[in-house]
Amino acid sequence: MRILIRYFFRGVRLILAPVMLVSEKLSTPQSVERTSEDQAEVDKACEMLALYQFRTCPFCIKVRKEMARLGLTIEKRDAQLDPAHKKALQEGGGRVKVPCLKITHDDGHDEWLYESDDIIAYLHRRFGQA
Repeated sequence: MRILIRYFFRGVRLILAPVMLVSEKLSTPQSVERTSEDQAEVDKACEMLALYQFRTCPFCIKVRKEMARLGLTIEKRDAQLDPAHKKALQEGGGRVKVPCLKITHDDGHDEWLYESDDIIAYLHRRFGQA
């Protein structure tokens, strides 16, 4: 019975994954307008960030849409398909849970921020328009 349930949900994921990805592409908002100097500063700050994610995770899609809205070029690391990223997430953050934003501070200290709403709040505090 467990095997049937497992294959049922795998089938559902196979059907829903393309729908979710197309939906993300069609509903991704336009980014905010910044001067080229301001955008260069934002891009420089984004170099210290990395988003660990799964492509079809609805919470990851939510964070990626907000990144697009804010015009952020944060590196995306697929923890589902890349074993190295999955291992880094496990060792650094303590668990394989996505989305997770890795924040590298100026002193070299890494902070691992889980929960999509917390990540979005952090991005708005740091990069949101005044």
